[in-house]
Amino acid sequence: MQVSSFKPVLYVCGIIAGTDSLFEQGKNTLRNFFGEISAESPRVPFDFTDYYIREMGAPLFRRFIAFERLGVAENLAEAKIRTNRMEEDLRIKNGSSARVVNLDPGFMTAASLFMATTKDFAHRVPLRDGIFAHLELLFGKTEVRCLEWTYPDFKTGAYDAFFLLLRQSYLKKWKLLRCPEP
Repeated sequence: MQVSSFKPVLYVCGIIAGTDSLFEQGKNTLRNFFGEISAESPRVPFDFTDYYIREMGAPLFRRFIAFERLGVAENLAEAKIRTNRMEEDLRIKNGSSARVVNLDPGFMTAASLFMATTKDFAHRVPLRDGIFAHLELLFGKTEVRCLEWTYPDFKTGAYDAFFLLLRQSYLKKWKLLRCPEP
């Protein structure tokens, strides 16, 4: 069987921040790397862990953004390396001794959502340079399925409608590219 290239994916990024101003700073920084933003989720309180509160304070909120142009799956590790640098740049810009925003890139296919992480665990796939791919969600036509290891805030269903809309958008982009449905 002949090996073929991966199909283009829809890049997304989760942004955790304490204020709308910091969220906007993160969003603008991401735009410079990923390009134009096509969608933004509602703001959801992020109070499922105190992991970030120790560093970034409280209250914290998470939003997701999606990008207009499709990308290649192979760039996920590079996206995480870049977003880690962006976090550091925003820390310095804001004169803080600790991180002020958390940027978590990932990508969607018609069937799943993968997020990049620097934290290793049994179900995560090593990519390169200490970056892992984390399978977060599975998609059906009208449903979102969580997995045993899905992060707690995803399990609430707070992002389901947003990701299902993104899935529809992704499939429309496929048709415009005249690609066979993934």
